Amino acid sequence: MKPPRFRYTAPERLDEALAVLAELGDEAKPLAGGQSLVPMLNMRLARPSVLVDLNRIPELDGIELVDGYLRIRAMTRHRAVERSSVVAQHQPLLSEAIRYVGHLPIRTRGTVGGSIAHADPAAELPGVLLALDGAVELLSQRGERVVPAAEFFVDLLTTVAAPDELVTAVRFPVLPPNSGTAWLEVARRHGDYALVGVGAVVTIASDGRTIEEARLSFIGVSVTPVRARAAEAALRGQPVAPDTWRAAAVAVREELDPTSDIHASAAYRRSVAGVLAERALALAAQRAQEGIER
Repeated sequence: MKPPRFRYTAPERLDEALAVLAELGDEAKPLAGGQSLVPMLNMRLARPSVLVDLNRIPELDGIELVDGYLRIRAMTRHRAVERSSVVAQHQPLLSEAIRYVGHLPIRTRGTVGGSIAHADPAAELPGVLLALDGAVELLSQRGERVVPAAEFFVDLLTTVAAPDELVTAVRFPVLPPNSGTAWLEVARRHGDYALVGVGAVVTIASDGRTIEEARLSFIGVSVTPVRARAAEAALRGQPVAPDTWRAAAVAVREELDPTSDIHASAAYRRSVAGVLAERALALAAQRAQEGIER
């Protein structure tokens, strides 16, 4: 299919893009990497009157370490994140998960801000952001606001961003000392959207044997990425041991309420979520312990 007729504008300054969004509201659609939007246009699932191409706005690109978090500007390509030594050093969960995003051509064009704004519940970056208690910077002519990840994703492909607001940067907090991370997922083929994916963060006490904090963020199981907060709470203070991970898997299966679709049943997703949680927690804890030993 071909997309419906639309007008095209490519502003070279951020204020110009915001002016178009303020004037047209939900009739305009920002274009970042286009890896999700262009197929939706071709299938006529999106019908904007105007496309606002953000690719010529230089201030929307870049990675920087600021006040305890990685600030990744919206037009930063997935490939730039994948190759960044700053990301690998300060946020290994993001560095690991980004390699699961599609294939190399997609990562070369796709952007961090575009993935977050599109809010696909099976996409990796929203799940990573939620696991890290990150935040999204939104800007409009009315001003700027920073929205926590837990409040940003509200429904299928839906966020709290207003039609005149633009995602300008995404904040990924740096983890506390003695922390380890792991990202695992199951898909039909490498590069496909995950049927189930999990990001685990484990922070170990200085004794090296007790869990101080644990986080579990799942993709592909609901209309938004979700945290298994009851399972997380049950892990605090528990020993770093295989029995702990097995108990967490049981807790995850009891807590999650997955959806069924043509790709997988709810029962399958629930079972896989438990398996992946057990493996990811064990791997994250192992990495945390290795960090303590160093």
